[in-house]
Amino acid sequence: MDFTLPPEVDVLRLKVRAFVDAHLIPLESQPEAYDAHENIADEALQRMRGLAKGQGLWSPQMPRDRGGLGLNTQGMAAFYEEANRSIFGPVVFNCAAPDDGNMFVLNKVARDDQKAAWLQPIVDGDVRSAFVMTEPAPGGGSDPSMIRTRAERRGDKWIVHGHKWFITGAGVASHFILIAKTSDDPRKGLTAFLFHKDQPGWRIERRIPIMGPEEHGGHCELIFDGLEIPDENRLMEIGDGLKLTQIRLGTARLTHCMRWLGLSQRALSIAREYVEGREGFGIKLGDRESVQLLLGDAAMQIDIGRLLTMRAAWALDQGDKARKQVSMAKIQVADALHQAVDTAIQLNGARGYSKDTVLEWIYRYARQARLVDGASEVHKMVLNRFLSQEGDDFWRWGV
Repeated sequence: MDFTLPPEVDVLRLKVRAFVDAHLIPLESQPEAYDAHENIADEALQRMRGLAKGQGLWSPQMPRDRGGLGLNTQGMAAFYEEANRSIFGPVVFNCAAPDDGNMFVLNKVARDDQKAAWLQPIVDGDVRSAFVMTEPAPGGGSDPSMIRTRAERRGDKWIVHGHKWFITGAGVASHFILIAKTSDDPRKGLTAFLFHKDQPGWRIERRIPIMGPEEHGGHCELIFDGLEIPDENRLMEIGDGLKLTQIRLGTARLTHCMRWLGLSQRALSIAREYVEGREGFGIKLGDRESVQLLLGDAAMQIDIGRLLTMRAAWALDQGDKARKQVSMAKIQVADALHQAVDTAIQLNGARGYSKDTVLEWIYRYARQARLVDGASEVHKMVLNRFLSQEGDDFWRWGV
């Protein structure tokens, strides 16, 4: 496997880097560029999105015939990493969660008429979306088979009752993908549906306050008390909800890693710039061996994460499900992100703990990395399952 980027992808990567440096990183220092939830404000977002579209840097994961850049998974890895050197980057280029994963799965499994109605507006940036799966205990979280929200068929409609929470982006979403229980079959008991924010029979109970800065639309608690969904808005076949979830989450977990690698590199960049100029006790911080050890180890952990991420991307591009490779990348990159920003704050001292840099923003955001789309412990259990099944072949070459 060769990790050398094709020339056209490398040119695109450098174009993203130039855009981030020229437009987004300067914007981060402007208080008026933030909304009340510490993300990019709508006026600035629309302005930056217009610039990104004008420079041909829009929806990298989508096919060209839908207005995207048509990148494969390896190309996405290079693009996303550069994009998230700014905390504003992914949403500006239309490759932020949860829209990113929702576009991917709709493009893969939706009918043509569903793509026109439900996918294309997200690709165009006209609407936002959310994926509605996670529930409070005793409902489904990391284990989707525990989902209790139920959809019952009545003629050509499905009636939904249930309770969801931590639904990212729900506060601003117009298009929703819902996973609900339609039978008691342990493997084929879930089905996926599409619904619009204006349909009656559901409500946002609250926007859940969280530790870190929030994605647009926050993380919301939803109540379903009779939502009616026409059968024509069912995704895939009845009982394919778990399959759809697996299709979506495989790539979505990896795109998290791609973005987090960009944040990790940004944190170390801030640290490096500071220690190269800051003197104490007659010596620059960057010349101290203890500082060099911290930076060197953090840099190595980031690069290990990059290699695991690109290997998983390569495996996906070969048609493999890459569950083992994605789990490895998810664990490693989540840890590397935390280590990088923690190191950067330590080396910046009080400056790093203040809001004079984006380090404290990244630090609070980074804590979720070991939780979202499967806690690190769950992914380690997945790896152990592969080890038990494959034995020494766990370390085989190729896929």
